[in-house]
Amino acid sequence: MVSVLIVLIALALIAFILWWFFGNHEASTAQAEIHDGIQEAVISVNGGYNPAVLTLKKGISARVTFNRKDPSSCLDHVVFPDFGINDFLPQNEDHVIELETSKDGEINYACGMNMFHGKIIVK
Repeated sequence: MVSVLIVLIALALIAFILWWFFGNHEASTAQAEIHDGIQEAVISVNGGYNPAVLTLKKGISARVTFNRKDPSSCLDHVVFPDFGINDFLPQNEDHVIELETSKDGEINYACGMNMFHGKIIVK
């Protein structure tokens, strides 16, 4: 009886691990709003980035505000390698990053430890 229970727990754990790493998880998405000719969006930083995918319109200046709620040191920096940005995100405060939107494409960013990722799509 005990061995059957152990096998069932092991199978459940294997199923969870497979789902966690290989499952199709929907990333939260959003589109920036335009106010006075500037695109603005807020990304909440709490156990990851929300929204994880942000869409911006090409050719319109963009301000992306990061608001970090998570106290972990992993998420206290945001890195945009294509722009040479590596900014500290103070906890419970807004931090604005202005981005260039003159070209179509994807802008990837990550936490300072490269464990959490987000994407900005310019089109």
